[in-house]
Amino acid sequence: MLLQLDAVKTNNEAALLVFVGVFMFGSLGEVFVLKTTDRATGVPALLSKFDLSDYSGKQVAIKANFNSADPFPASTHLDTLRAIVETLKGAGASGITLAERSGMGNTEEVLEQMGVLSLSRELGFDAVVLDDVGKDGWVKFDRDETHWLRGFYMAKVFHDADKIVQTCCLKTHRFGGHFTLSLKNSVGLVAKKVPGGMYDYMWELHVSPFQRQMIAEINSRYNLDLVLMDGIKAFVTGGPEKGKAVEPNLLLASQDRVAIDAVGVVILKMYGAKGKVGEADVFEQDQLKRAAELGFGVKSADQIQLTPLNSESQAEVERIGQVLKAQVAMH
Repeated sequence: MLLQLDAVKTNNEAALLVFVGVFMFGSLGEVFVLKTTDRATGVPALLSKFDLSDYSGKQVAIKANFNSADPFPASTHLDTLRAIVETLKGAGASGITLAERSGMGNTEEVLEQMGVLSLSRELGFDAVVLDDVGKDGWVKFDRDETHWLRGFYMAKVFHDADKIVQTCCLKTHRFGGHFTLSLKNSVGLVAKKVPGGMYDYMWELHVSPFQRQMIAEINSRYNLDLVLMDGIKAFVTGGPEKGKAVEPNLLLASQDRVAIDAVGVVILKMYGAKGKVGEADVFEQDQLKRAAELGFGVKSADQIQLTPLNSESQAEVERIGQVLKAQVAMH
């Protein structure tokens, strides 16, 4: 393994690249990091690091975090959603659909209270309440080698979309997930009950001792093109709807949901998260360990590349990089 720290100049601004475990023969899970409290400029700046021309003429599905009608960081900040939609529309996306199933409240009421339905009318994107979708709007995935006793159903809008973009928050999870970042946010695109059926898939998930593994297994069944994590604030206790809030003032983005979740876990550790999140190594966290077993995303800390967008982000990247480096050294 090679660890290196290089300073480069981009557009006359200092940018720092921290490569954690650069292998000459391997690809890296790159995570862009931006220190900011300004979503209106920060979100487009992050998204500009990806080839948005590939979104031109495409149908895009968005999975945000509207599990309840509680304010950020419990739920996606409306300014983050606005900036994502405006950027995708500016890139020429032919259609944008946000689809959601809330776990702690009536989904339509949650979307109304959080301003999502009003924003959808203003910006011209579709907002789909997955509770109201008929049986033909779901795709069945069999149990196969998963911990799901009956398999599960995923919303067809995500199965059929040309591109999938997710925006998640940064927080712990007191109901068995340990943390709820990108991987856990995917639970909201799975059916609780399929129309005409009685079986409660969310009951199964939340009582299972394999809940965290099941979360990773959901993610192994769909492609995710881009994820943006809003870590301007975070919960380091409790979660998902309330807890002790801290202010990392960070926005992050990646095409690798495992890499960005690993970095999110590091940030939660840095800000004092306890329990399994604080105590266990990053890739010994059940969600990430199972993801590595399933073979999507990075498999270890030494495959993560951290790229700060400005000089203000440099110190944060160095701190995160040191934790990841320590994780590598222990294995």
